[in-house]
Amino acid sequence: MSVKKEASGRRSVAIEVEVPGTPEEVWQAIGTGAGVSSWFMPTDIEERVGGEIKVGLGPERQAVARVIEWDPPRRLVGEAPGMAPGAPPMATEWIVEARAGGTCVVRVVHSLFAATDDWDEQLSGTESGWPGFLRVLRLYLEKFKGQPAATVQVMTLTRLPVADVWDRLVGAFGLAGKPAGARFESAEGVPALSGEVRRPGAPGDEQVLLLLDGPGPGVARFGTRAMGAVAVVLATLYFYGDAAAATAAREDAPWRAWMSQTFLPP
Repeated sequence: MSVKKEASGRRSVAIEVEVPGTPEEVWQAIGTGAGVSSWFMPTDIEERVGGEIKVGLGPERQAVARVIEWDPPRRLVGEAPGMAPGAPPMATEWIVEARAGGTCVVRVVHSLFAATDDWDEQLSGTESGWPGFLRVLRLYLEKFKGQPAATVQVMTLTRLPVADVWDRLVGAFGLAGKPAGARFESAEGVPALSGEVRRPGAPGDEQVLLLLDGPGPGVARFGTRAMGAVAVVLATLYFYGDAAAATAAREDAPWRAWMSQTFLPP
């Protein structure tokens, strides 16, 4: 989607998704730290104007924004420093709109003010990261709304071609040729994973989406993409229910070991 440009200098991108739930239920998923952590990344939100939104991006890495508008269960706006040196601050607006039939539309708008096109790529890049996460949000609200959650996230870099990485991933988890709705199960010697394919994905696509019943109820999202001379391999598993924390703690080390052994870092 192209960047929308206004005479005032405001530039913005927007993406939306329809999800099951009342505005109050959806707000719990997007306006609270526990809710956002259930489908995105570890997040803490001070629920007030002037409060901080802290998103964990990895070991010792954190993105921080400030709440500038707070209107539950309809609207939340945060503002963060630019993502690159000299970049203008970026505002992120979350809007919840009720629809007939017990669903809501969640709309995410990123905007900044600039007199040139220098930061348009920053906006477009931010926008491109949302579809996969919003699919997890929709599945979370459909199947696991309000349940305790815990996450395992593993990322590695490899000099293997993206096509080879893809073949190893789909082969390891029995996904080759499986359409949406099909059952899948890990091969022997691979971290145990079983359930239903929700989105098959494709080589160079990080948007594989799986509904899990083993090693616990949850959602998995993984895939690969090229980044210069290397390929990025990313796996994120969201576990839900009373045993979520224990399941995530048990699965973290095997996943890290398998990823590092299967996709040798450069």
